[in-house]
Amino acid sequence: LVLELNQIIIPTYGTVPDQQNLHTPEWADFDDKPDSLFFSDGQRRIDFVLVYEDESKKMTHKRSDRKKQKRKRQVYESNLINNGLQLEATRSVLDEKLIFVKVHAPWEVLCTYAEVMHIKLPLQPNDLKTRDSAFNWFSRLFRVDENIIKPEQEFFTAPFQKELLSNFYIQDKDTFFNPATRSRIVHFILSRVEYATKNNVKKFGINKLLDTGIYKAAFPLHDSSFRHLSTDPNCPSERYLLYREWAHPKNIFKLQPLDFIRKYYGEKIGIYFAWLGFYTNMLIVAAVVGVGCFLYGCLTRDNCTWSQEVCDPNIGGNIVMCPQCDKVCTYWNLTITCESSKKLCIFDSFGTLVFAVFMGIWVTLFLEFWKRRQAELEYEWDTVEYLEQEEQVRPEYEARCTHVVMNEITQQEEHVPYTACGKCVRMTFCTSAVFFWILLIIASVIGIIVYRLSVFLVFSATLSQHISGTEAIRKYLTPQTATSVTASLISLIVIMVLNVIYEKVAILITDFELPRTQTDYENSLTTKMFLFQFVNYYSSCFYIAFFKGKFVGHPGNPVYWLGKYRNEECDPGGCLLELTTQLAIIVGGKAIWNNIQEVFLPWVKNLIGRYCTAARSEKVVPRWEQDYHLQPIGKLGLFYEYLEMVIQFGFVTLFVASFPLAPLLALINNMLEIRLDAWKLTTQFRRMVPQKAQDIGAWQPIMQGIAILAVVTNAMIIAFTSDMIPRLVYYWSFSVPPYGSHSSHTMKGYINSTLSVFNVSDFKNASKPFSPWFGNQTTCRQVYRDLRYPPGHQHQYEHNIYYWHVIAAKLAFIIVMEHVIYFVKFIISYVIPDVSQKTKSKVKREKYLTQKLLHENDLKIVKKTMGKIADKIIKGVDSTFRPKAE
Repeated sequence: LVLELNQIIIPTYGTVPDQQNLHTPEWADFDDKPDSLFFSDGQRRIDFVLVYEDESKKMTHKRSDRKKQKRKRQVYESNLINNGLQLEATRSVLDEKLIFVKVHAPWEVLCTYAEVMHIKLPLQPNDLKTRDSAFNWFSRLFRVDENIIKPEQEFFTAPFQKELLSNFYIQDKDTFFNPATRSRIVHFILSRVEYATKNNVKKFGINKLLDTGIYKAAFPLHDSSFRHLSTDPNCPSERYLLYREWAHPKNIFKLQPLDFIRKYYGEKIGIYFAWLGFYTNMLIVAAVVGVGCFLYGCLTRDNCTWSQEVCDPNIGGNIVMCPQCDKVCTYWNLTITCESSKKLCIFDSFGTLVFAVFMGIWVTLFLEFWKRRQAELEYEWDTVEYLEQEEQVRPEYEARCTHVVMNEITQQEEHVPYTACGKCVRMTFCTSAVFFWILLIIASVIGIIVYRLSVFLVFSATLSQHISGTEAIRKYLTPQTATSVTASLISLIVIMVLNVIYEKVAILITDFELPRTQTDYENSLTTKMFLFQFVNYYSSCFYIAFFKGKFVGHPGNPVYWLGKYRNEECDPGGCLLELTTQLAIIVGGKAIWNNIQEVFLPWVKNLIGRYCTAARSEKVVPRWEQDYHLQPIGKLGLFYEYLEMVIQFGFVTLFVASFPLAPLLALINNMLEIRLDAWKLTTQFRRMVPQKAQDIGAWQPIMQGIAILAVVTNAMIIAFTSDMIPRLVYYWSFSVPPYGSHSSHTMKGYINSTLSVFNVSDFKNASKPFSPWFGNQTTCRQVYRDLRYPPGHQHQYEHNIYYWHVIAAKLAFIIVMEHVIYFVKFIISYVIPDVSQKTKSKVKREKYLTQKLLHENDLKIVKKTMGKIADKIIKGVDSTFRPKAE
């Protein structure tokens, strides 16, 4: 249908006019009005700006290439004019080589394409009464002053139709289509107008012209400077208001003016900031509970019996531990781990279990309440039926529609870019490519693991570890700590490098896949990029949480990687602390790097640009030239903003059992992120083409998948990474008879019970330490928190009964915790509907009134046209059916 409409509306589509028939833009000099958004006549509004470099002044290309570029540009501009757009060209004030082509869409063009694009426009003001929330008095304290940014008037809307023009609420033709809608329509035309034909293949669209350098930029205008109000009374200065009331740092605790953001930037940006604001508000609850659990750990740290035993010189000081690597490592006292054990008491406490359960429920509440909020925005922003009515086919897809197939529903022929077999081949290739690159990421992770295994030997030989040593640095700089920190830093660098590569790979694969619509394209790219990023960011954390230190054997029979690298053990303080360190480095480094990329680099580029033009600063520069010197937003728009936040969402939910302060750090980061993103959009970037969006797209199911996985990961972290289950098993079973000797349940003796004994004479030559044994002791304690029978037992060095009790308790804990949380999640999902009853009623009411309004208006038109003839027909019908008695 869209193709047929385009053929009717665009008569020159598929043809290239002769040289003598080319239409050219009007030329006009700059009128020294820097804030004007109109053509030189002051009447026609500038809806879009195209920028190119005058071919006659180019010196970098061959003359023949310059002529070809000029020809394509002239044909393109001529076809734009043939399609009803009006163009006006003006030479740059600061650089005489640059030409700015201003584009204006007249009323007829706007009406025609509004119908083609199924744009919903106002029918009449919304007369539905809305009830004020009970919390309005409180939220009003944080809202933007309504006297500064006035609330938008609400309307009932319907898809525009030219023949029903009189039914629509038109007070002023100049304002009926707002600037955002006008820019959308013009960009739709720019993306579909042809500029050349080669081998019967049509070349069209502003994107290809930008890629080939024929045009240097194409963008809609900001309506004013962000620093001051516009001097033009016809300009509303919405950009200035957004900067002052939204992007400025002073508004960090204020609610966002979402309707105003949507009006200026479109629904796609509006829905992102609505989601980010909602996520940040929900983090407040999680942060409060997380801080409470952290404080609980701090307050109960001094009552941590097992940590006191580690630090006690009469207990931990008399326990000699076996070396943690072959030959170069030495024996060490358990008291070395005193500081680590104290820190572990903070994070590995009962509060952590409570917080993990809470976060499993919190993430469900967040997703369910967001669905309700999203449904409200769909109604308020007229995107309820967007995908069915307004989503347009991508120009790249249209260009490849060479195959004819029969539509099963309409039983009519339609054009598609590939056959069923071709689609299968494309999907197979794309899926294989995705898995291939994921395997490459896994290979890089394995490389980092091998680094950890090999460099641990170096640090063990370099860092002095004499038994009698009392250096303060040994409390903090152990070989395990040094290895973990350096490996985390290397992992961060590898992650950032791989991100750059995989971004381009994902785009190439998605382009080859050729999705039909822009929404399909973004969803497909989102899925691929998240798969890459998921493996890239989380694989090292999964390794530390669930694999490191789990398969190490015992000193007499250690497990080796690749036949020569001894499998590494956890830090003396436990793998939970190491996981926390890994998270802190990756999350912190990622946040710093992203801010440098997203904020600092555009700011520096714009600063350099302003410095280079400082010598010509006395000249008055027009609005279109000021905007040209800002940074382009990029083809993927807010894709990376979503990706950054969803990756953070994964860190906050997947591994929160190891770091209860993660929601607090995420909350602080997001409060800054909202304002930084707003500042960046309003001050450093050109205005984006406003786009429609019904929801947050593929990010919604991705977050739902993370929420399901988070329950499993947190349960397994508590069971296998922390020491909570072994401590509980000891407290309830092995501290009292028949296994223990204490008369009542206690944690005393836990450390001595969990550290197995190993006879030093049983060391193999390949792993026997170089350092001589000391004293009269003939045994050392095995791997930290290992549970094996002592030497001399008939099952020596095999796992004892305590070990199997702990394994059974861990598996039981995982099953119970998962089922309880999943059951609660199911109940919450069932109780909280995706769309509130209030919103459902509004949607039904609007549909009813809209249909009634259109129907009544149609009857009025018929009655007015038919006049008395209609009345006579009605009377004739009445007399025919009147009873004879009358």
